[in-house]
Amino acid sequence: MANQTTKTRKLGKFDVSALGLGCMGMSEFYGATDEVESIATIHRALELGVSLLDTADAYGPHTNEVLVGRAIKDRRDKVFLATKCGIVRDPNDPNVRGVNGRPEYIKASCDGSLKRLGVDVIDLYQLHRVDPKVPIEESVGALADLVKAGKVRGIGLSEANAQTLRRAHETHPITSIQSEYSLWTRDPEEDEVLATCKELGIGFLAYSPLGRGFLTGQFKRFEDLEPDDYRRHNPRFQGENFQKNLDLVTQIEGLAKEKGCTASQLALAWVLSRGDFVVPIPGTKRRKYLEQNVAALEVTVTAEDVKAIDAVFPPSAASGQRYAPHMMAILRG
Repeated sequence: MANQTTKTRKLGKFDVSALGLGCMGMSEFYGATDEVESIATIHRALELGVSLLDTADAYGPHTNEVLVGRAIKDRRDKVFLATKCGIVRDPNDPNVRGVNGRPEYIKASCDGSLKRLGVDVIDLYQLHRVDPKVPIEESVGALADLVKAGKVRGIGLSEANAQTLRRAHETHPITSIQSEYSLWTRDPEEDEVLATCKELGIGFLAYSPLGRGFLTGQFKRFEDLEPDDYRRHNPRFQGENFQKNLDLVTQIEGLAKEKGCTASQLALAWVLSRGDFVVPIPGTKRRKYLEQNVAALEVTVTAEDVKAIDAVFPPSAASGQRYAPHMMAILRG
């Protein structure tokens, strides 16, 4: 069992905070946004020692990087800054997604991100999705060129399979892989991505470690989601899946109560317990939820706890696909 009370972890060769902050929801997808509160949340994260901030050029698109850049302008030295490229948005249809892993696109995207973030170097530059039309060696070669140029310190992939990760790592050392990982999405265990990271000394960034907020227990009805919240289109939040997944969360709430913590803190502590190379990056746009998440670092998950959690929430227990079909189509290259 990993010691999740350690406040820093290794992401490849870099020391980062044991918990990161996902910034996506500050600009898009999760209902109403509030830039003042979002920037205050980033500042509070840095005060609490949460140094890893994760964004992407696809969020907004572009506006999230601008927001993060404004927030860190006078405190860059406190931040391990992670962003991504490779998901292409259609300006005429916000729901359409494309993937581009061509070297020239990656290099142009990096220049755009540096400008929007207002920084000279990006600590971790990630390929948001693997492009099936471009050999991973070519995409990673472009990322490696950015390291050589001094624009990027480390490189990562997102949602790549174990075989692709190995090929990428042979081309240039991979700092981390970022994939969805939580009690209700345990694919990285089942497809050996976690095991491959451990073997090769690659860090693992767990996005949506709270199941897009579902594991917090704050959603009791579909109607609790704001009308413009994209989770209304997520299969796990729809129809009978909602109630089935809610029943699972209720079980976790019971276990959390016994431990004197919240369901979200237990869910985060479980992810933290998966290995010292695993860094969850829960997203929030409010200080109060950030502070609750950081408190999960004080929750110890024992082997007995893991057994109890698996008993009520076994692998593959969640109902519904983790994305709508058009997003599932670009997963796991």
